[in-house]
Amino acid sequence: MTVRVDARRNRDLLLAAAREAFVTHGTDASLRDIARQAGVGIGTLYRHFPTREALLEALLASRFDALRDRAEELSATAAPGEALLEWLGELAAGSVTVRGLPESVMAALRDEESELHASCAGMRAAGGQLLQRAQEAGEVRGDVTAAQLLALAAGLAWAGEQSADPVGTVRQLLVIAGRGLVS
Repeated sequence: MTVRVDARRNRDLLLAAAREAFVTHGTDASLRDIARQAGVGIGTLYRHFPTREALLEALLASRFDALRDRAEELSATAAPGEALLEWLGELAAGSVTVRGLPESVMAALRDEESELHASCAGMRAAGGQLLQRAQEAGEVRGDVTAAQLLALAAGLAWAGEQSADPVGTVRQLLVIAGRGLVS
């Protein structure tokens, strides 16, 4: 029983250290430094998270689940085009909190073997449903795909990372991009 409590504590410490490291140094943060910050050895980190992507998956799964839930909520409460743009803005603004996250998400979507793939694919499906709803309502161009939508979010997040006001920049660029999505 003590081993399980210790293992859970170590996992929680690793996740907290990883969250801080990824926000500060991006998704390429040193795994050795993360283990050191958590007060455990690198072997303990690898027992819990065999790859960098597994660690990212553990950190991001709840965020992606929340985005899927948010898509459903927006679909039920907002006009189709408005719902899509709100969701897209939340995705992009959330992505700027971790440098390198947009690249990790896009790579995971291309690699079905990635630990992040399932979470990213579920999030893309939720965005795709919002997109389809907006297209059916004639509020968004019919030639836009869900993959393009996520690429747009990644681009907005990347641009936000380059500025002194990442979230503000994402919001401003989303207004401009939104005009291009409209039918």
